[in-house]
Amino acid sequence: MKKLLITAVFTLFLFTISAQETPQTKPQDTTKVEALEEVLVQAVRVNADSPITHSNLDKEDLEKRNLGQDIPYMLNYLPSVVTTSDAGAGVGYTYIRVRGSDASRVNVTINGIPYNDAESQGTFWVNLPDFTSSVESLQLQRGVGTSTNGSGAFGASLNLLSDAVSNEAYGEIANSFGSFNTRKHNVKFSTGLLSEHFELAGRLSTIQSDGYIDRASSDLKSYFLQGAFVDGNTLVKALVFGGREETYQAWNGIEDLEILENDRTFNLAGMYTDANGNIQFYDNEVDNYAQDHYQLLWNQRFNNNWNSNISFNYTKGKGYFEQYKANEDFETYGFEPIEIGGDTINTTDLIRRRWLDNDFYAANANVNYKNNKIDFTGGAFYSYYTGDHFGEVIWARNASDSEIRDRYYDGNGEKSEFTVFSKATYRVNEKWSVFGDLQGRFVNYKTSGITSDLVALTIDEDYSFFNPKAGASYKLNPSNQFYISYGKAHREPSRNDYEQGITSAEKLDDYELGWRFASEKTKVNTNLYFMDYKDQLVLSGELNDVGAPLRTSSGKSYRLGLEVDAEIQILKNLKTLPNIALSTNKNVDFVASIDGELVNLGNTNISFSPSVVAGNMLEYSPIEKLQLGFLSKFVGEQYMGNIDSDASKLDSYFINDLNIVYTLDTLPWIKEVVFSALVNNIFNVEYISNGYFYTYDDDFTNPGTVTTIEGAGYYPQATINFLVGATVKF
Repeated sequence: MKKLLITAVFTLFLFTISAQETPQTKPQDTTKVEALEEVLVQAVRVNADSPITHSNLDKEDLEKRNLGQDIPYMLNYLPSVVTTSDAGAGVGYTYIRVRGSDASRVNVTINGIPYNDAESQGTFWVNLPDFTSSVESLQLQRGVGTSTNGSGAFGASLNLLSDAVSNEAYGEIANSFGSFNTRKHNVKFSTGLLSEHFELAGRLSTIQSDGYIDRASSDLKSYFLQGAFVDGNTLVKALVFGGREETYQAWNGIEDLEILENDRTFNLAGMYTDANGNIQFYDNEVDNYAQDHYQLLWNQRFNNNWNSNISFNYTKGKGYFEQYKANEDFETYGFEPIEIGGDTINTTDLIRRRWLDNDFYAANANVNYKNNKIDFTGGAFYSYYTGDHFGEVIWARNASDSEIRDRYYDGNGEKSEFTVFSKATYRVNEKWSVFGDLQGRFVNYKTSGITSDLVALTIDEDYSFFNPKAGASYKLNPSNQFYISYGKAHREPSRNDYEQGITSAEKLDDYELGWRFASEKTKVNTNLYFMDYKDQLVLSGELNDVGAPLRTSSGKSYRLGLEVDAEIQILKNLKTLPNIALSTNKNVDFVASIDGELVNLGNTNISFSPSVVAGNMLEYSPIEKLQLGFLSKFVGEQYMGNIDSDASKLDSYFINDLNIVYTLDTLPWIKEVVFSALVNNIFNVEYISNGYFYTYDDDFTNPGTVTTIEGAGYYPQATINFLVGATVKF
């Protein structure tokens, strides 16, 4: 299949080039090039006056704080967004939640191609370090949003557009340094349009950090290479980008409250006791993974009404995480007991690696028709994923009869998806417009082999989803617009869900009612939402043995909320961008095992869903080239489980950052130098943004009775820390 895809891509590229007219002598129309770039994401994005709740960020917005932290941290000040980091400072494994939904329920696309892992449905930004430096713009749609490619959006969808074609040649060198030995270095370039038609652009980046948490180090490398051909109404782009990451594991958190109080940077990962009874930490308890993406994108404008987009993608991912495990049973790894000195040995200390080796193929095509009355887009998407999961023991104190590179478990997962959609916005008159969106999504997932728990996993499930969406917008006057929308979404279970015996699909009906106000100095977006779920898979609070969160079906549940965000120009050089999200998030008649009995707890709070999330960005420019930003974020208290246990409660927190940007553009031979500084958590707050919660039944302490024991773990975040950097642009 790989050969067929490569052949199709190469043939399409040659056909596109050969079909062009004789090269023009007049310069390219920059407006046309920009319009063609937008076609890349037109099928998954919405317009400013669409009846879909959304926020946009462009390259200029992202550059202000782009000093090494991952994309989730670039989104931190958008409405209803909560971010967290294993290492505590935004480098390495970072996560995002939107409206209480975790990253596996936030649909992410890059140039219209799904980025979520097909099996886990998660997004791992650590595999694309410094990708912010190659993003032209992004849009975050909260709720179901519009139809997109890949797994359904159950909290939000995030689509990114990579760097646009540059008409002018440029070069950039960026370096930043900061707390915890954090440093980022990258170089970027573009040839500009050569012979008015061809561009070659690229980026190389490296990021390193020791992390706030002990040994939570990151060694990250990434690249981005783009070749583009532009001719009149044609744009063809070939992209290759990817990353390599090696991070010391920090997913265990801290369970001991005394340790949390006295040593909040403690990391349990890699800890063992040597032969002399001394506590040691294995020096290579790391996650090591590489991911490479290959995309070919062809945008064609036929006339003022018609344009099309065709894209192909191949993603290769391969890597492992390594662990030192003490006193492991031979049986777990297929070892035979051995005799030493008359004693039977059936346990051993060992080092193991658990591997994931996957391939993802995708093809996407859509066509758009637009006039002054209607804007119609229709298209189709197909993807195929295959992933091998296997484990190896690379060292053992007592190796028994094992051989090098023996696999003690080996399994495979395959997933195919076919999606068709059509959507249209019809302008009824100057005040009214209506929106309709129909999507059919057809998924097959099958597995073979055994899991890391040595349990056979044989799945062959088909899902057929119909996801209609509709909405209407009413423009009362130039300053006031109202909208209403409805969207239905379905989601299939992830691989972890199947391992827990969950096979049913989730269903969501999302209702949104909004008001947009815009005047010369003030913009306000307000929306009410009601998200009605059936069989929602909520986070249980528990983790599996590799730190991945587990989920449980909540039956019936809902999220009801109000979101308000604004941009207010207080003075010519002073503006504020506040937002607040108020919500109630409930499981209805939630049933849990308490003291050995199933108990209906009534309506309980959905895990990891704070009822208040607020943020603000206060931006002040005392002089033309200097911008000061004071950034604030409040996250209310939240439960890490679904039974409203006080033991599972995370306290609210309020943190503030200071961002300084100064541009120097008077140096010879240099276009400009941009100096940036970011002081995070300037008031040195000790806060916790994430954790886990578990329960188990104890029937040994008091024989004849069953008592539910509760426990929790926490991921402390960094106290005051800083990043400073300079970008030299030629």
